[in-house]
Amino acid sequence: MLEKIFGSKARVKILKVFLMKPDEKFYIRQLARDLKLQVNSVRRELSNLEIFGLLSSDNNNIKSDNLSNVLESDEKEVVGSEKKDPEGLEDDKEKKAPSIKEKKYYWVNKNFILFSEMKSLIVKSQILSGENFIKKLKAVCDPKFILLGGMFLNNDGAPTDVLIVADVEKSKLLNIIQDLEAEMNKEVNFTAMDEKEFKYRQEVADVFLHSVLNNKKIILLDKILNIKK
Repeated sequence: MLEKIFGSKARVKILKVFLMKPDEKFYIRQLARDLKLQVNSVRRELSNLEIFGLLSSDNNNIKSDNLSNVLESDEKEVVGSEKKDPEGLEDDKEKKAPSIKEKKYYWVNKNFILFSEMKSLIVKSQILSGENFIKKLKAVCDPKFILLGGMFLNNDGAPTDVLIVADVEKSKLLNIIQDLEAEMNKEVNFTAMDEKEFKYRQEVADVFLHSVLNNKKIILLDKILNIKK
């Protein structure tokens, strides 16, 4: 869906990164590696988004010592303790200055007039991915409870991205999860259990389940708790 709105898969992948992580900075090769995109494609999209006003950038100089180019300044001893250049006629060799690597970093411009609207669109598209996930899951089982958290809400510290309560074959569930990962272009951390285990964890005040239910969440399906969304 987003590809049709924004024009390309590469642009959508890049937008998701910046809009879901608005406080972080990224450089071209980092994005190309993480998103599995061509460097030139990433460079072109970043340039267009910067011209559009959504992104800002700067150059950050990073020093890196090239040890192979550093020359020793100490005098070397020869056999019999005789020194080279005993009269000290040769000038001390200067160490070569550390090389400078320049990286151009990009970050999202949170003051951009459409920032909130575009971020909301990305979030809703991820929820839509979750709803597609439900449809596929319902085709192979009768799910009782499905919760989205973590990556869907830009909450990296969440205990899981998806909580599934269903009696489903592991192989079928893994296939559906792989489809979701392909759609999200990211590994999904999921937790699955049947209804009996879910209720038992509730009864014993399981720390993990308590953390999941009390973190930021989107409940897509609830046939057990009737929690307010």
